[in-house]
Amino acid sequence: MALGPRLDLRQSQSLVMTPQLQQAIKLLALSNLEVEAFIGDALDANPLLELGDGVPDGGMDTAVDSESDGLRRTTLESSPVDQLVSEGRAADDRPLDIDASTLDRDRDTGDGVRTDFTDSLGDFSGASAGASVGGEGPDIDERGGAAETLAEHLHAQIGAVSSDPVLLFAARWLIDQIDEAGYLVSTLEEAGSALGLPLAAMQAALGLVQSLDPTGVGARSLGECIALQAREADRYDPCMARLIDNLDLLARGEIARLKRLCQVDDEDFAEMMRELRGYDPKPGLRFGSGPAEAVVPDILVQAVIGDDGAPGWDIALNPATLPRLVVNRRYYVEMRHACVAKDAKAWLGERLADANWLLKALDQRQKTILKVAAEIVKQQEGFFRQGVAHLKPLTLRTVAEAISMHESTVSRVTSNKYLHCARGTFELKYFFTSGVASSDGEGAVSAESVKAAIRQLIDAEDPKAVLSDDTLVDLLKARGFDLARRTVAKYREAIGLGSSVQRRRQKTLAGVR
Repeated sequence: MALGPRLDLRQSQSLVMTPQLQQAIKLLALSNLEVEAFIGDALDANPLLELGDGVPDGGMDTAVDSESDGLRRTTLESSPVDQLVSEGRAADDRPLDIDASTLDRDRDTGDGVRTDFTDSLGDFSGASAGASVGGEGPDIDERGGAAETLAEHLHAQIGAVSSDPVLLFAARWLIDQIDEAGYLVSTLEEAGSALGLPLAAMQAALGLVQSLDPTGVGARSLGECIALQAREADRYDPCMARLIDNLDLLARGEIARLKRLCQVDDEDFAEMMRELRGYDPKPGLRFGSGPAEAVVPDILVQAVIGDDGAPGWDIALNPATLPRLVVNRRYYVEMRHACVAKDAKAWLGERLADANWLLKALDQRQKTILKVAAEIVKQQEGFFRQGVAHLKPLTLRTVAEAISMHESTVSRVTSNKYLHCARGTFELKYFFTSGVASSDGEGAVSAESVKAAIRQLIDAEDPKAVLSDDTLVDLLKARGFDLARRTVAKYREAIGLGSSVQRRRQKTLAGVR
């Protein structure tokens, strides 16, 4: 059998990732604020695009689906492309090389893993503050001026304290070695070697830095930071000095030993503890952090009463973060008549096709987000009505199968997006939690429900009878949660609660008044 080259024609089907399709998939994963920035870039690049007026009253299309259990989805009005078709001028719109239905058939999985992060608090740290979302974000002029940093605050003071150029130079160098908490990260020996100055000069420079506001800045340890503040308050007596020198005993809860070292009675020790709690262990954090930016929700959920008196939900995209994009058809017609060169007409046609495609992609994105959000509200209605204890286990696959989409599409829709309801603002990923078997065998309960039950039990425990993990297992089993001891310990640590020994020590310290 002779071998030789030949030509064959073969026909096959494949999903081609065109630039338009890639951009449409990217739009699904963007938040409303990121889409707003994306639209701003598109306005700069395409002269046929412009921002339209806000959505007028009554211009919202509200569709009530009888099979969605009272879920009312509020969508934006039809896109200009749909209006063009309805007016019989579909020929003006060049066909696109993207099928909107392919957005739901991509096979790339983008499932994210949700991780709970808890911040460990120091012995003298204050309570953390939360922020709630209400209304629009800050204006652009409010974002312009950044807060004064710690280094800027210290450099502004140093010039008025001393006139010695060598001392000022060394002090300014030390200021640049202070971290955001206010502690000096370099040793005086290293500083002296870098600057070519003796240790005595560096000690004088450090003393100058430690005399600046805020008190405690420039310290090399927690004990030195607290001691500087005690001296400023004229409370650094021998008893307080012994207490500050033995902060490790205080952290271990050895109160009786500390009283013997400080040679004070219960009343004096309680007074010293109150004084100690008034000091700031991280004085530098007062500067440079600036106000925390509030999360702007992408989806708004509100409880409503239907025409038949049945309770339901109104689900809408946040109009404050979604600019209305339109195609300037009049400008396109004028430019088309003005263009003589064939290349100019081709370029103008490409800009029109790009603009039409972008409008379709944005419209498809909004419909997909509303569809996914409506299903999440339907699946987690117990949470929205009764709280976290009624949060059910939910997976991306469950939502995807319910709305006939691929789970990778649901994953992209739920990334970087927040939902605001009467209970607060939550990331969409929050509603997807793993399940824990219930003791009655009737089904699974959400891991967030278990964490809420553990926190509730620990918050209500008697300081004199701190609950162990074994006791928590028994109490949770009585509530219908069938958990192993190591699982309880894992969830307890995930929400930032210490062991029974650590909590007993903390409650003992808190009881010293």
